[in-house]
Amino acid sequence: MSMRGDRLKRVFIGVLAVTGIFVMSFSPNAQTGKKLAVFVSIPPQKYFVQQIGKERVNVQVMVQPGASPATYEPRPRQMAAISKTQIYFAIGVAFEKIWLGKIAASNPKLRVVHTDQGIQKISMAAHHHDAEQHPQKERQGEPDPHIWLAPTLVITQARTILNALVENDPAHRSVYEANTRVFVAKLAALDTDLRTSFADRQGRKFMVFHPAWGYFAHSYGLQQVPVEIEGKDPKPAQLKALIEHASENHIKAIFVQPQFSSKSAKLVAKEIGGQVVVADPLASDWSINLREVARKLKTALK
Repeated sequence: MSMRGDRLKRVFIGVLAVTGIFVMSFSPNAQTGKKLAVFVSIPPQKYFVQQIGKERVNVQVMVQPGASPATYEPRPRQMAAISKTQIYFAIGVAFEKIWLGKIAASNPKLRVVHTDQGIQKISMAAHHHDAEQHPQKERQGEPDPHIWLAPTLVITQARTILNALVENDPAHRSVYEANTRVFVAKLAALDTDLRTSFADRQGRKFMVFHPAWGYFAHSYGLQQVPVEIEGKDPKPAQLKALIEHASENHIKAIFVQPQFSSKSAKLVAKEIGGQVVVADPLASDWSINLREVARKLKTALK
């Protein structure tokens, strides 16, 4: 190669280097090493975002432990923290209907990402044991927001989270993509394990106080029977029907979650000679919790 060719090559390489520096510096987090400030609505989402973002993200949770996503009101310090946040991952829980607009308005630079996009939701009313006798209930009621309790639906959410992180921090695309591949592989393995675990329990019914486990049940061929009726404790006649239904289907365990009163569940359990079992759909360590709930559920379905 001639000397002139060598000089052109060095210039070309130099231009590429300068261009690369410019592109890298275009992302506000690229050169500073600053983490992406992220808010999520519930603890399981924090687990999902951290699996994909790892050390690149700083995740805060809106709904605090022990609180219900149906009635939660953000605390002043959380609203203050929102002003410094870059991404808010919404998931469709009830409190977002009132607060998400206010959260977005408090920070014009905040990007709100709906992780439930592209997911077909089930009606909450469709979970009740009398839905077969009253098919119209399938078309009534609010959509079930508990999409984080089925691994296959979490895979869909993971892709949405990945896209948002990459758009806000394109310099680390390869890192996010590699983390997502690992996470999705774990989710697929968990889904396979659960399908195998419940393969001999197809069509079996289990009773819950709050109908949080509909997507889980649908994924693995089970049916959940809620004690709660449209967010309220059942009336005496409804309670009697639930007790009869539990007896007819040999249900001996009723699953409750820490965020709701278990008074009615304990009453049903007493009448059927069963027990109350705690299953928290909002646990922070999502993977371990889901496996533990599956273990308890399989035991209850013997």
